[in-house]
Amino acid sequence: MSALPLLVVNDLSVSYGKVQALHGVSLAVFPGEIVALIGSNGAGKSTTLRAISGMIPSESGNVMFSAQDISHLRSDQIVRRGLAHIPEGRQIFGDQSVYDNLLLGGISVDKQTSRDRAEQELRRFPVLFERRKQRAGTLSGGEQQMLAISRGLMSRPKMLLMDEPSMGLAPLLVRQVAQTILDLNAEGMTILLVEQMASMALAVADRAYVIQNGVVRLEGQSAAVAENPEVVRLYLGGAATASV
Repeated sequence: MSALPLLVVNDLSVSYGKVQALHGVSLAVFPGEIVALIGSNGAGKSTTLRAISGMIPSESGNVMFSAQDISHLRSDQIVRRGLAHIPEGRQIFGDQSVYDNLLLGGISVDKQTSRDRAEQELRRFPVLFERRKQRAGTLSGGEQQMLAISRGLMSRPKMLLMDEPSMGLAPLLVRQVAQTILDLNAEGMTILLVEQMASMALAVADRAYVIQNGVVRLEGQSAAVAENPEVVRLYLGGAATASV
């Protein structure tokens, strides 16, 4: 692991109108790590990712990526710096083909490069190759998640922000998504993973942060976090982490 983090979030605060969603959140992700951010609904997990990727403004604090302050950059500028956000709910373009969804993910590069990368992503998930001409909205939930991941990879990022990739998926598909995350990491991808399914997140992550009411309450190695009695009670349903 590099001695210097790839991503550093310093004392980040975010509000929606008069409601403060984040209260000085700080975290770090080192190159080659999978770091999980777990917590209940409304804890501030997705808000943290949106603030990092420039989708929403922060009130205070800053975000450093590759030792540069990206706090006030637009989302497209952040993508060009090498940080890609795979949003909650997949948010694919349902009326467009699988192939066209991939090309839209490569909008920051020239057309030929985008086409070449789309072909590479179709080989990553053979089911997407089979359905490349199919409207994305007709895919199953698991197939749509594969498409969302491949679309995020079209910019060839240094790091992925993944928001609830297991949402709405059957257990078998959750395991497939978990394996995909591990495979990407084995290829060298750094990942910050937001998950309400804490057992899956802790099973794949190197380290974890627990966020509650917009405040980081606990951090540590995933195995240690998974054994914390309060984490077990609140997020693991009395069970240890699931195998992948």
